[in-house]
Amino acid sequence: MGRDLDSFKRYGPKFKAQPRVLVICEDKKSAKDYFEEAARHFRALADVEFDHCGRTDPRGIVENAIRRSAKYDQVICIIDRDTHDLSNFNDALQLEQADAKVTAYVSYPCFEFWLLLHFGFNRKPFAAAGARSPGDRAVEALRGKDGMSKYAKGSIKGVFAQLLPRLPDAMTHAERTLISAREEGDMDPSTPLHKLILLLVQLGKPIPLE
Repeated sequence: MGRDLDSFKRYGPKFKAQPRVLVICEDKKSAKDYFEEAARHFRALADVEFDHCGRTDPRGIVENAIRRSAKYDQVICIIDRDTHDLSNFNDALQLEQADAKVTAYVSYPCFEFWLLLHFGFNRKPFAAAGARSPGDRAVEALRGKDGMSKYAKGSIKGVFAQLLPRLPDAMTHAERTLISAREEGDMDPSTPLHKLILLLVQLGKPIPLE
């Protein structure tokens, strides 16, 4: 006997399809490796694609995001402020506004500031010194933290798991940096990358049908 309509309703899909999210990283390894590990931890890998678009300038990253946004529900660009040309950087932020699906997550000065926040709150700017950029100074500060002496850009596999016990503190500190930065009118240093963690957590949870 064939199933009646009620039986199909009873055994049909119970959850909504997860949104398709693309995350475009400025660097080929550091942030990409970290957030790929985070996505696996929160079981969001099936719903999130990570990519390096071949360009490391902010405008190029956002332009690539806009070109690809039609295939996704949301596109996130992970960008470092560091020493990027100011005109290029400002162009990227203006272009971001042209596509509602595209969001730029800018870290001042760089992704490593997010990692530093796992060890404590910080609003002291990282100034360039000689040939060392603000981003280089942030990396130096990170290497001074417990267990991070061998940290090197491009070789950070396992860092997410290593710092996972400190993640709640980092989330709190990152939110505080944003509040402080906006109140003071100075974004350096700050990062919104805790918002990407929150998104990965959300994507790892099934969405019940209404």
